Amino acid sequence: MHFFKKMLFWALFGAVFYMLIGYHYIIIGRSVKMLKKSKYSLMYTVYNTNGKKIETILKEEDLWRDGIGELLVKNKRMSSEELYLYKEKMAEKEYEKKYKQ
Repeated sequence: MHFFKKMLFWALFGAVFYMLIGYHYIIIGRSVKMLKKSKYSLMYTVYNTNGKKIETILKEEDLWRDGIGELLVKNKRMSSEELYLYKEKMAEKEYEKKYKQ
């Protein structure tokens, strides 16, 4: 029975750790939103948007790739037009980086 309890403990610990590294936990206002990560890591596991400019939030590459912009639009922190303009700006920067070298 003792072995079973140890195995249960480690299985639960593994499940909690898996959930921890598999999602971003984004604090927006007084609520916490989960955002699926594109790759498992501990980078930006907990991210607080309170008191930060939208531009600062969107500059975080891991969060941008995982869809922070859409989450901010959904939670009314920015408009869909602002997101579209930022996407255009990012695409322009990528183009310049790729072809200006």
